[in-house]
Amino acid sequence: MSENHHLVALAGNPNVGKSTVFNALTGMKQHTGNWAGKTVAGAEGHFQYNGLSFTIEDIAGTYSLRTNSAEEESARDFICFGGAEAVIVICDATCLERNLNLALQIIEAAPKTMICVNLLDEAKIKGIEIDLALLEGLLGVPVVGMTARSGKGLDEMKKRLCSLISEPAANSAFHSALPEELESALTNVQREISGCVKKMSPRTIALRILEGDTEFLKKASEFEGTAIEISENVSEILSSLAESGYTKEKISDSIITADVERSRSITRRTVKTGKTSPYLRDRKLDKIFLSRRFGVPAMLLLFGLILWITIAGANYPSELLGNGLFALGDKISESMIKSGTPDWLEGVLIQGIYKVLAWVVSVMLPPIAGFKINHKK
Repeated sequence: MSENHHLVALAGNPNVGKSTVFNALTGMKQHTGNWAGKTVAGAEGHFQYNGLSFTIEDIAGTYSLRTNSAEEESARDFICFGGAEAVIVICDATCLERNLNLALQIIEAAPKTMICVNLLDEAKIKGIEIDLALLEGLLGVPVVGMTARSGKGLDEMKKRLCSLISEPAANSAFHSALPEELESALTNVQREISGCVKKMSPRTIALRILEGDTEFLKKASEFEGTAIEISENVSEILSSLAESGYTKEKISDSIITADVERSRSITRRTVKTGKTSPYLRDRKLDKIFLSRRFGVPAMLLLFGLILWITIAGANYPSELLGNGLFALGDKISESMIKSGTPDWLEGVLIQGIYKVLAWVVSVMLPPIAGFKINHKK
């Protein structure tokens, strides 16, 4: 990129208004959907502001930089290895805690990160207020609030982005606190790899080494232009952790737990709600569906309900709908014949087209309608 042209990644969870922000910034008309995971392939747009030109890459929505799908891996790789000078993380103001899990990971990984708290209008309707200044102080990165659909806050976002781009790149000192033994091991691994890590965050690479993510390490080596190898000292650190009971799974769980707890702590300090918390219902449902005791039985019960609706339950509305549509077809057919319509035309329109469509609608509509997903507008 030239001195006045900059590449910026637009990241965030699915369904937080990322594509709407992209359209507002670039003036493009990328389709915005209300279902999770709508953006599965990147879109590229451009805009100019204050003498600088920007290329914005709208990457696939993801919940974590620890990938579980091709889309999430693509998003992770662009953030870490795509050469973006800055990352804008879009968060949903109505569920900030959930969105902060990804934001915390990106702040650790990206040299320059800005948080955009979107959907402030919906948050206001739900009685949610967010102290953006305090949030910025706690995260240590620029934070702006906006309502992308109306363009409110867009100019402030562009100003803060220009300031962020013009500042010297520096890895954030912010990170979630890990258990003492794990944090000590992480610090030692960072020290061991610091000589060959120039472009990326040493902490991010050290975390992946502790988790045993060899694929990430290979890509990081290619991006850095030098091999990041597991030295003898690092192997001893990993062996010491294993002897203490820190398996790769336990290390990953500890890292994820630290991010979740940090997100919860930040949310408690920065988000104010009315008498009834908007998260109260979610908390109650989580205790049931995510608990060790009731989670699996609840899942099996829901699967059983879905099977019943698909196989038997939908038959009743299908039969009623079919009877109504076919009765209507008979009346239309009778009217056409009385009016002198040729038999071949009545056969094509009613016996052919109409009755086939009526059969498809009566069979398919009820089970599909049963799984209609309520989504944000």
